[in-house]
Amino acid sequence: MSRVQLALRVADLEASIAFYTKLFGTEPAKLRPGYANFAITEPPLKLVLLEGETGEATRMDHLGVEVETTAQVTAATQRLADQGLDTAVEDDTSCCYAVQDKVWVNGPGDEPWEVYVVKADADVLAKTDDSICCTPGVIDTAEGENAAAGSACC
Repeated sequence: MSRVQLALRVADLEASIAFYTKLFGTEPAKLRPGYANFAITEPPLKLVLLEGETGEATRMDHLGVEVETTAQVTAATQRLADQGLDTAVEDDTSCCYAVQDKVWVNGPGDEPWEVYVVKADADVLAKTDDSICCTPGVIDTAEGENAAAGSACC
């Protein structure tokens, strides 16, 4: 089952966890320092909460589509490239406490989108050196151009 992912950067992680637990009627699927995610069945949603700066308003960090297999990520990469979108592929990258294969694209407003599969748990929130995940930066696209990546991950 695929589901849409919404990653929010929140100033008060504990208050946000309490709110979204009440809103969706479910506990987080994963809790780690500075991080929580909810695997919501109805509506099918992966809600990711990333700890932000104290006093900062909640903001959208990035968007995604979680899929079940690496083959689906590969197919999405080809489909997006065939549609003329600049893609950035990451295989076996560790961020947001998970090992993932993913492809990134940016929407017309520079909003970062990822299509990804979670392959295993990991012990780190932050990205690996070769990943754009979890830190402000840019996406190096297939054509060698740079696109804003926000603080994308997960």
